[in-house]
Amino acid sequence: MADIVLATLNAKYIHASFGLRYLLANLGSLRERARLLEFDLTRRPVDIVESLLAHQPRILGFGVYIWNVAPTTEIVALIKRVRPDVLVVLGGPEISYETNLQPIASLADYIITGEGDLAFADLCHRLLAGDRPPEKIIAGGLPDLACVKMPYALYQVEDLAHRVLYVEASRGCPFSCEFCLSSLDQPVRQFPLPDLLAALQDLLDRGARQFKFVDRTFNLHLPTACAILEFFLARHRAGQWYHFELRPDWLPEALRVLIRQFPAGSLQFEIGVQTFNEEVAARISRRQNLAKLEENFRWLRAETGVHLHADLIAGLPGESVESFAAGFDRLVALGPQEIQFGILKRLRGVPISRHDAEWGMVYSPHPPYEILQNRLVDFTMMQRLRRFARHWDWIANSGNFIETTPRLWPGDTSPFYGFLRWSQWLHARAGRTDAIALPRLVAWLFEYLTVELGLPTEEVAPGLARDYQRGGRREVPEVLRRVLGPEWRGRAVGGRRASLKRQTRHLSQ
Repeated sequence: MADIVLATLNAKYIHASFGLRYLLANLGSLRERARLLEFDLTRRPVDIVESLLAHQPRILGFGVYIWNVAPTTEIVALIKRVRPDVLVVLGGPEISYETNLQPIASLADYIITGEGDLAFADLCHRLLAGDRPPEKIIAGGLPDLACVKMPYALYQVEDLAHRVLYVEASRGCPFSCEFCLSSLDQPVRQFPLPDLLAALQDLLDRGARQFKFVDRTFNLHLPTACAILEFFLARHRAGQWYHFELRPDWLPEALRVLIRQFPAGSLQFEIGVQTFNEEVAARISRRQNLAKLEENFRWLRAETGVHLHADLIAGLPGESVESFAAGFDRLVALGPQEIQFGILKRLRGVPISRHDAEWGMVYSPHPPYEILQNRLVDFTMMQRLRRFARHWDWIANSGNFIETTPRLWPGDTSPFYGFLRWSQWLHARAGRTDAIALPRLVAWLFEYLTVELGLPTEEVAPGLARDYQRGGRREVPEVLRRVLGPEWRGRAVGGRRASLKRQTRHLSQ
């Protein structure tokens, strides 16, 4: 039994709802009357409704995001049919903008836009006291972070063992990139550093091993960034892993000194490049020094063991396929272990929509609102780019084909156009875009490289076999055994049977 139930649908089980834990942590005297329930997208909405109503809540608070708005709409509709007396409160980035245009908004009793850490608690106090505010939409505002109670004590044993732990040192972003919701979240505000470090110490003491910072620009405030890196460096143990999103053209010596000292693979930096076309970058109000960015990339690859995850976006207004291809090749040359090939999304509330008429921007009306075509990239080519992104994640980002991936663009071939050719061949061969079993993928890579590109079998097969076994697999697929012979059986490069995380597989790069 709980008067207040907080719920959301996470994209996957391994994700822990950061926002709901903030709401629960800041309920004050109502905290003991509340429960937090997390589901994922594999659960049927009607079964989720059953689980929620079993607690007989008076208030149901839902976190609404781009990945869960459709099933959450169904859940709220069912609740209102079965228990219309339950008060439904919505919050989250998806419902915070263009609110009245969304079907789910008409089903809710109240909607909190923006940061709801304190506003949700205030609303619950009023509702449980019988004082129903007349306004349906309540602005959460930008609370003083010194007054916001941190939620890290709410991570449970199971979370520490099996889930990604989200943490943050700041909120907001100083930049105004028009495709990003963070451009609407200004100014940048810092959590009190001593309180944050104490919370991180408690997580470490309880066995936490991985920390994913959600700060949009972790290295913006140099003293805070250095203090956090020094904190983790002094306490680092084997198996611990830290993820930060960095401004790519700002890496002063004070940060470099600390970064150098971390063991290989323990730091992951997410670096948003997005475009190398300076005209396009200016058009979407993105500011970055590309020369400094490239210098920092080269330093990170040459001097550190940081795992680099770099982002590019296809479909930006004014970016042709040729321009994107040139930027993609430029990024490949810098050597990040992963390239997140993203397709532009028109998130609710972002100002990039001002380019729609001039550049013929046509987006899907359904989440995640990806672009379908524009004046420079037609629908057919956009579909090819969408498949390219999926296939790149399978082949290059996965770490399963470190040796084999560069063979897809032999000699002076453009990495982009070389991989695009393979992607189109694979789509024609497989006839689908859902997951392909790894042995089947190996067989098709072998066929493509040796037959379609005419590469020597004696060069392709050993590299594919080493790639396949790098993750700890001792066998090799049948197509390679026929070529390599029995001596390859049982020769696992990784030395373990268990599948290794992609960051670990990338360590040999």
